[in-house]
Amino acid sequence: MSKNVKIPVSMLRNPAHFLSLGLGSGLSAKAPGTAGTVVAVLLFLPMQRLPAAIYLALLVAAFVLGVWLCGYTTRALGVHDHGGIVWDEFVGYWITMCGVPAGWYWLVLGFVLFRLFDIWKPWPIKWADQKVKGGFGIMLDDVLAGIWAWLCLQAIIWIAGIRIAGSI
Repeated sequence: MSKNVKIPVSMLRNPAHFLSLGLGSGLSAKAPGTAGTVVAVLLFLPMQRLPAAIYLALLVAAFVLGVWLCGYTTRALGVHDHGGIVWDEFVGYWITMCGVPAGWYWLVLGFVLFRLFDIWKPWPIKWADQKVKGGFGIMLDDVLAGIWAWLCLQAIIWIAGIRIAGSI
């Protein structure tokens, strides 16, 4: 089946599909991955105040849940990694923002870097996107994009000599 399969709005009635489709943001006709990342930014706002251990535990739980959610929805659609499945964008962005100082400019820079790596797909992101299938594969390429973006943000923070008190 084509990746252009139209997702029926009725799928949002199923809680698993509602989550994997990014609370409905994955139904965006244009750039569903970007729309999903915008929702991830909004969800991150209250999360950034969490203690590091709780944030990281939520991140691991979101990844594990995402493997199942993305696999479940991809099987229901009959399409591997449909663009409307954006739970993986949530987790990728949240990885990007680990240990990043508070401030709107960091939110925006994290957003831009994550989207850049998710779209550009340098090694090993492209390899994972093409070779690893199922829910794990859907999640893995965005986790890797998040790690690339995180590395860039951490380099900027280090070069700028920014000290982060109490951040994740």
